[in-house]
Amino acid sequence: MTTAEIQPLNPATLPEPSGAYTHGTLVTGARRTVFVSGQVPWGDESGRVPEDFDAQCRLTWRNVLAVLAEAGMGIENLAKVTIYLSDRKYREANGRIRQEILGDHRAAVTIIISDIYSPEWLLEIEAIAMK
Repeated sequence: MTTAEIQPLNPATLPEPSGAYTHGTLVTGARRTVFVSGQVPWGDESGRVPEDFDAQCRLTWRNVLAVLAEAGMGIENLAKVTIYLSDRKYREANGRIRQEILGDHRAAVTIIISDIYSPEWLLEIEAIAMK
């Protein structure tokens, strides 16, 4: 079975990415694609949404990774991530935790400041992965 190659695209004509992302992603050899619906910070053992952003962000990433694992994929298969934040004040914490979760893997990332479906949710993450 051919394995997808996910290659970061950072044209020399654009500024170097300022965080843990890439300007674009080239995927070749993919045989499977997973579209991860917007994941939110619920589903932990307590049944409650954590109050602080860091805990919500980690829980939301845990949910994204659970969907990928169900498809036999992981972080290395992420091609595109869209993160919706309820407030601009969460930008730095979001970037720090995203980099902690993704490590050296660079996906194309878009961050949108938006009203989130439930007022207790501080973020939502959707993703596209390929293998």
